[in-house]
Amino acid sequence: MRVVGVIPSRWGSTRFPGKSLALICGKPLIQWVVERCRQARRLDDLVVATDDDRIRKAVESFGGRVVMTRGDHPSGTDRVAEAVQHAPADVIVNIQGDEPLIDPDLIDRLVAVMLGAAEWDMATAAAPLAAEEAGRATICKVVVDAEGRALYFSRALIPHIRERDFHAAAGTVYWRHIGIYLYRAAFLKRIVAEPPCLLERAECLEQLRALYLGGRIKVEQTQHLGVGVDTPADVPMVEKALRNMGLA
Repeated sequence: MRVVGVIPSRWGSTRFPGKSLALICGKPLIQWVVERCRQARRLDDLVVATDDDRIRKAVESFGGRVVMTRGDHPSGTDRVAEAVQHAPADVIVNIQGDEPLIDPDLIDRLVAVMLGAAEWDMATAAAPLAAEEAGRATICKVVVDAEGRALYFSRALIPHIRERDFHAAAGTVYWRHIGIYLYRAAFLKRIVAEPPCLLERAECLEQLRALYLGGRIKVEQTQHLGVGVDTPADVPMVEKALRNMGLA
């Protein structure tokens, strides 16, 4: 089976326009993401999907592959689908373009999930989340069933703890969703053939469209949180993390 990684990258970020080209320790953010993804062993191909010529030129300057896409996509999933519509691919990996510390081993683990179990339409990841952080609406939470299948994603605090004396004697109560998605090609086509559903529009979480359509999403547990670049204030934090890891 052929596995293709796609990094959607657009210029018009609300909180940080042009962040894909923001310099992080002397290199554009998108270059850090591409270089980390290249360390994954189970990607047969890797492309950046963008609608901006400035990003295209930057990616090509360091030897990356680019696919130009439309500028009116409602989500990264829709952009990824356009990027691979003519490419031979059985599994597509949607990698966030603002995660310069994406874990190559996590990518490989998720690919193994999709290649090893045909019942999953999608796969993603989640990490343990401390209770004091769980109430933040900027953090997406996920709850799963006994098989690790996603039941729901939300910006709200899920699950709700009803009894004040509740104690989780064993196990993690809250899980932070990590924004990497793997799709079977046929299911990706099905997702983008549908408009954003009510839940997706309410929560601004594109993965809810997949759940709404009955998709089986495997959630792989990880300790890797990554460090995303959401605003200009995140740049010094990311640079410090890269230096601490010996990468810069």
